[in-house]
Amino acid sequence: MNYTEKQGQYLAFIYHYSLLNRCAPAEFDIQKYFRVSAPTVHQMIVTLDRKGFISRTPGQGRSIVLKLTKDQLPELKAVG
Repeated sequence: MNYTEKQGQYLAFIYHYSLLNRCAPAEFDIQKYFRVSAPTVHQMIVTLDRKGFISRTPGQGRSIVLKLTKDQLPELKAVG
């Protein structure tokens, strides 16, 4: 796939979060997991959407839809 290592980790997190919680993560959930700022998460979500890896509805919470299959994602690494 044509994504960076960091983008791959965000995509893997979205996949696993959605699988475990039966809903998409909010940007705040991603922010907590990766221990980054809200603007950093938002910019990554915009980038992933623009590249076609996800779709979302701006202004609507938990609307991220992953457009890749599990086989197209890297393993999620623990943040420590």
